[in-house]
Amino acid sequence: MRVSVLGFGGSEIGFEDVEQSQVNKLLNSALDGGLNVIDTGECYLNSEEKIGAAVSHRRNDYYLFSKMGHGFPGSTDPDWSPKLLRASIEHSLKALRTDRLDLLQLHTCSLEMLKEGAVIEILQESRAAGKTRYIGYSGDREEAAWAADAGVFDSIQTSINVAEQQVLGLALPKAHAAGIGVIAKRPVANVAWRWGAVAPTNSYHQAYWERLQVLDYDFLKLPSDEAVAFALRFTLSQPGVTCAIVGSGKPERFAQNAAAAALGPLKPTEVKQILERWNAVAKPDWFGQQ
Repeated sequence: MRVSVLGFGGSEIGFEDVEQSQVNKLLNSALDGGLNVIDTGECYLNSEEKIGAAVSHRRNDYYLFSKMGHGFPGSTDPDWSPKLLRASIEHSLKALRTDRLDLLQLHTCSLEMLKEGAVIEILQESRAAGKTRYIGYSGDREEAAWAADAGVFDSIQTSINVAEQQVLGLALPKAHAAGIGVIAKRPVANVAWRWGAVAPTNSYHQAYWERLQVLDYDFLKLPSDEAVAFALRFTLSQPGVTCAIVGSGKPERFAQNAAAAALGPLKPTEVKQILERWNAVAKPDWFGQQ
């Protein structure tokens, strides 16, 4: 697959209940603008259904990624059970209105499950049946490092951003050595600095907000759009990153992010400043955010 440097992340349109008309406009305009990766997951509420309704008629225009492992709407079987995993794949295909995925990923299962291997076997079974072309792991911490080094996955999806750099010395070198794809999730750190001096109440943003209070990067003082562009370019500057998945419910956001990505990597001195600041103040418990 020759993927676009930016991909669309489907969690927000599900969790924030974005109107279908907005999703239609957002995805079709992004595809028209050059995006060719759409990433979602079975547990993102009705994200898969909204994507299927919006762009299934253009199925050959994009690569379609999804995830499995957690319960999807209407499921009752335990997470990670073989029955749930097989049902999850069928649910995703139906919801997305397609007969195949381009990438099917395990969604943050434990290191013990990965090593035991049964969940990987179901992925491989799905690939053999033609339900997905490639298989991958989506997660962080030591699990992502193991997956990058295991020799069974075609890609890993992991958190890489200005507030999340543990992976740079853990999973990324292993993925680069193995020659597998790296999908960067949360590439703009959830724009957690937008909350200013007031801590967000949403736990999804809180950990990064707390870290950024300590990191206090100079670029955070830039106007909002410039700060987002700088953060995205930092992620895209990391060796081995194939694609950055950016989620949004706003149709204009893809064009803004595409313009930022078109500026290319940050200057080496700018990347160095971010890395040095992280190394100077990052705390030992700043683990990857699942």
